[in-house]
Amino acid sequence: MTPSAWLQRFAPSTPGTALDVACGSGRNLRWLAAAGWQVTGVDRDTAATAPLQSLAKIVDADIEKGPWPVDGHQFDLVVVCNYLWRPLFDKIKSAVKPGGCLVWETFADGQQTIGRPSRPDFLLQRGELLRVCHDWHIVAYEDLFEAGVNPRYVQRVAAIRPSPTA
Repeated sequence: MTPSAWLQRFAPSTPGTALDVACGSGRNLRWLAAAGWQVTGVDRDTAATAPLQSLAKIVDADIEKGPWPVDGHQFDLVVVCNYLWRPLFDKIKSAVKPGGCLVWETFADGQQTIGRPSRPDFLLQRGELLRVCHDWHIVAYEDLFEAGVNPRYVQRVAAIRPSPTA
């Protein structure tokens, strides 16, 4: 299981606490734990990550229908990969500590023409992640079509949350 190349490129080099939102099979969670991060993984179906409980805290939660499972907690790194639920934008951003990093990548508008997800509600509009993080320090941003074996439209951001005094 290969972790996100975007995460590998932009995760801070000094491990701390990390939140993997909609962690799925745990590919990013495994990589973070192996790098020394204290990881919390959240997903509504934790069957795939149950064997990883020795590596990370696994939280079984339907974040689209239930309460935000890490309310009041902040992390040095928050990772979102191939997931989009707009009502959670503020919750996800608030989970990042001041000075912490948000690494987010998911499918963008155009993806419906070549594969899943096919519903536009689950696809980022052009520039959307940039707008969501407009008041943060943007380390890197991409909004592009990737050709190749698995072509896809994708949008990515790596951003640092400013300190309250910034």
